[in-house]
Amino acid sequence: MGQTVFIPRELDANEPRVGASPDTVKRLAALGFDVIVETGAGTASRIPDEEFARVGAAIGKAGDAARADVVLKVRRPMDAELKGYKSGAAVIAIMDPYGNDAAVAALAKAGVTAFSMEFMPRITRAQSMDVLSSQANLAGYQAVIDAAAEYDRALPMMMTAAGTVPAAKAFVMGVGVAGLQAIATARRLGAVVTATDVRPAAKEQVASLGAKFLAVEDEEFKAAETAGGYAKEMSKEYQAKQAALTAEHIAKQDIVITTALIPGRPAPKLVSAAMVASMKPGSVIVDLAVERGGNVEGAEAGKVVTTANGVKIVGHLNVPGRVAASASLLYARNLYAFLETLVDKAAKTLAINHDDELVKATMLTDAGKIVHPAFAKAEQEPPKGQYVEPPAIPARTMVAEASAKPAAKKTAASRKPKTTGGIA
Repeated sequence: MGQTVFIPRELDANEPRVGASPDTVKRLAALGFDVIVETGAGTASRIPDEEFARVGAAIGKAGDAARADVVLKVRRPMDAELKGYKSGAAVIAIMDPYGNDAAVAALAKAGVTAFSMEFMPRITRAQSMDVLSSQANLAGYQAVIDAAAEYDRALPMMMTAAGTVPAAKAFVMGVGVAGLQAIATARRLGAVVTATDVRPAAKEQVASLGAKFLAVEDEEFKAAETAGGYAKEMSKEYQAKQAALTAEHIAKQDIVITTALIPGRPAPKLVSAAMVASMKPGSVIVDLAVERGGNVEGAEAGKVVTTANGVKIVGHLNVPGRVAASASLLYARNLYAFLETLVDKAAKTLAINHDDELVKATMLTDAGKIVHPAFAKAEQEPPKGQYVEPPAIPARTMVAEASAKPAAKKTAASRKPKTTGGIA
């Protein structure tokens, strides 16, 4: 009998995704693994047990995790789940460790080798393992669908015998993976789209999708990105000019989608209450960063808030999970692509190479210890050559009100995280 991979049903009621698909189960079996899928694990993602069984998986129960060498999950395992895992098992999931020190300590105490998929380095070799990109892509799509549903008007211009329906105006703030997909989706639906980002390089990407880029394009803006792709801190004078331009633009929009989020950081504030108050009744704002505090003042996690002036602020949780059938297929491929690198193809067994750059970047706990340098004790020296993720920092206002107070003093450039300007 080969080593066992266990695919559990997610216990979080708000998590419909699953860590495997019939395609990846078949591939796992080809690597030499015996695959057990907990009954009902894929139901919310439209994958019935029968489809997993058809490709060779055994349909089991939660207790089968006790004999698993590898556990493939969506979210970090809860304490009740950890108690059922055997020591030494590899657990691969989106661990969300920032601000969850007790949960990280529990992983170490359980003796599992935990890998945090959101720490996957952005290198060519790891593109197929990039869960942030695969899930943010769907989040950007779904944000536009949610906005259209709440907007309750047509998005494209329609010329009829009875008159013309004007096209909706949509503004996307943050041009990362989610923002680019939001732009593309809104354009497909016929909206007139504009977008903004802190990086000059985003202008060309926005234009390539048929949208208009919005920014104060002075000399400071042109030098706002380092050769290494880092966003520079802008002067308070520039911030004031950009804030005034953005505030004026938002007042004319029907739909605003905010995507600015850096993993492990509180979300920067992009839209103030004054900006929301300036929008027309019936306008919609979708905040994709609401789980990290939100980009929009007044957004509430898990709710659709209607303001006094009739603007809807959409704060759905787990937006990729709102298209779980698609999200699970992509996420399962991400997990498989990573797990494949941990397998000795000749022996067909798990063989984790601690010197591999992917392992160094993603391993959170191992052999009863917290090994990731961002979460291990301060006095513990990080393994040679391992990237050290900066500690979580307080949220800052990236786009302030036009009448904003003077900006806070600049932080040291060496402590600034690399940014893509939006989710993923």
